[in-house]
Amino acid sequence: MQRVTTAVLREMKEKGQKITVLTAYDYPMASLLDECGTDVILVGDSLGMVVLGYDSTLPVTMEDMIHHVGAVCRGAHHSMVVADMPFLSYRISPEEALRNAGRFLQEAGAQAVKLEGGREVADAVRKITDAGIPLMAHLGLTPQSVHRFGGYKVQGKNEEAAQRLLEDAKIIEAAGAFAVVLECIPASLAATITSAIAIPTIGIGAGSSCDGQVLVVNDILGMYDKMSPRFVKRYADLSSQIRTAVEAYTKEVRSGEFPGPEHAF
Repeated sequence: MQRVTTAVLREMKEKGQKITVLTAYDYPMASLLDECGTDVILVGDSLGMVVLGYDSTLPVTMEDMIHHVGAVCRGAHHSMVVADMPFLSYRISPEEALRNAGRFLQEAGAQAVKLEGGREVADAVRKITDAGIPLMAHLGLTPQSVHRFGGYKVQGKNEEAAQRLLEDAKIIEAAGAFAVVLECIPASLAATITSAIAIPTIGIGAGSSCDGQVLVVNDILGMYDKMSPRFVKRYADLSSQIRTAVEAYTKEVRSGEFPGPEHAF
């Protein structure tokens, strides 16, 4: 299969074909998602919570991200790999934003980057995309701004906030973004934004009218239970299966049942 590109995603929106996006952080999982035909693998800065054990995404560094993006890229040959730009890696100046975005393509092998924000990051978006780096935007609940929001809350609920998000989507599109994640906003607003812009919208807790959907693979597999957002659907419960397997292994080692003659040389 050929690599998914920004042109492929744009064509999928035009044809009404839904885009599948999953967030993953390592080589073996990326290989599985790639084999399953996932359109986009997002290496999210959520790795801070899901993989590294932090309470938020804020402590994640560029070095953390490059390490994990590189691992995912080695496992993905069909899926587009999008690298999340971590906290403060694009806010200080457009020039620094470009430099950090370039590192993801040059050092880790990503095909695109993602950053959070609307009109306030438009200059950085323009700087990055003018340099030929594909960029995915992120509006609504932006986890790096969790302290400003006062927690993980639905955004765009009143008319003024909804209008601002719609304007931000148009501004980000004009600045050069090839797609935009819409997180935790009313489904009706997501539908309005999806109709108002030509670039694909990727929803997470934003209803079914978006052009695609994204979830964290650890969430859909039941491997991360510290947070259980309403928008997550679990398709498996691997945590319980892993516990059962490890407990069985531990019991057999302690009893002497493992290893048996068939496991020895």
